[in-house]
Amino acid sequence: MENINAPLYQALCEHQALHRSSFHTPGHKSAPGCFPPDFYQLDFTELPDTDSLFEADGPILRAEEETARLLGTKRTLFSAGGCTLCIQAMLRLAAPQGGKIIMGRVIHRSAIHTAALLDLQPVWVMPRPDEGEGLPGRIHAQDVKQALQENPDAKAVYLTSPDYYGGLADIRCIADVCAPYHVPVLVDNAHGAHLWWVGKDLHPLRQGAAMTACSAHKTLPVLTGGAWLHIGDNRFVEGAKEAMALFASTSPSYPIMASLDLCRAWLQEHGEKAFARLRQRVEDIRRVAARKGMAAPLGPCDPVRITLHTADIGLSGQRAAQLLRQSGVEPEYADGGYVVLIPTPFNSDEDFARLERAIAGLPVEAPLPGGKALPLPPLPPKVMTPRQAVLAPGEEIDTQSAKGRVAAQAACPCPPGVPVVMPGEVITENCMEFLINYGIYRVKVVKC
Repeated sequence: MENINAPLYQALCEHQALHRSSFHTPGHKSAPGCFPPDFYQLDFTELPDTDSLFEADGPILRAEEETARLLGTKRTLFSAGGCTLCIQAMLRLAAPQGGKIIMGRVIHRSAIHTAALLDLQPVWVMPRPDEGEGLPGRIHAQDVKQALQENPDAKAVYLTSPDYYGGLADIRCIADVCAPYHVPVLVDNAHGAHLWWVGKDLHPLRQGAAMTACSAHKTLPVLTGGAWLHIGDNRFVEGAKEAMALFASTSPSYPIMASLDLCRAWLQEHGEKAFARLRQRVEDIRRVAARKGMAAPLGPCDPVRITLHTADIGLSGQRAAQLLRQSGVEPEYADGGYVVLIPTPFNSDEDFARLERAIAGLPVEAPLPGGKALPLPPLPPKVMTPRQAVLAPGEEIDTQSAKGRVAAQAACPCPPGVPVVMPGEVITENCMEFLINYGIYRVKVVKC
């Protein structure tokens, strides 16, 4: 296939030829032996003997039941549409007729889009800056409780934990304050599917969450797009398949679903020991980074996420990422002050040795001047629902001309990863200046 005109295929082959150590998703790292050698030959469809995802009563149902049995859930559903599909189904189950949802402002755009589709009315809870400079921060139980007191008609509380940098919210404490209100806690656990095997009771379902959306492909041996919807509350078991089918493709990938099944089998046999080894390796890398002068995020964090505050040693995250690539390491993400790396048990010993050498070899200079993150502006006024704003005719304009206009989509600087304006909110002068300072020069607004 040397002369084939297929730009994407060629780009993937060219990247593969770089032979960089993968510290990004997917979790399988394309490691030899991770999947059976004939796996690509198993791309079948709904047949009498292969079952159907949304009417599962055969091997798919048995595979889901095996996963639920391993994890102790009331029900676990497979998704070949990523964590997005799980988030959509989760919110549909909690608020089938729309209504108020108390939402942490650290949030993925898929949840915002789902709010528009389902006509949900978000009640925002802001994170507290307890994670470190330039990081999102965590949602606290006291703030959730206040939101519940002010909105007794809320249908659910929706949070993201862990965040992209690894910060963990205290889901147990939040679930405790929600219990007297009989309000379920829903968690976007996209980056924490592996937490069952990393530390005692770190997974949000074990801390009292009613449902979690877990992007298995990010940190586990699963093909991209494979995710689990875990249900821990019997109230949401009935109708779960229908809620997922409402948003999903009617042609789910069988290799993706099979990889979820194989992952469960691998976890059952190897998960605990494999993640114990990974945790030790990550601790070794963190010690190298600390000796170099790079601080880790503050407070409870995913024990196997590596977040390097490169601004501490005078490097932007983007510059540090370039240097890591030159040393044969491909990170997951980089911004103005941080580099994020996602190791898994499928990284080799050479991968970790290469990463350790790369971090040790980073130059050290004076901390970046002006590296203090700007404080987030106050929540802007809301004049439309997310649904009204997202579905209304919109236009893209210069941010400097956006004062007083209504946002048609979220505008989110990274860091700190917290949307400054959401669809339906007015872009205030403070919001406008904040976005410009973070280099966001164009925004989409509702047409006048």
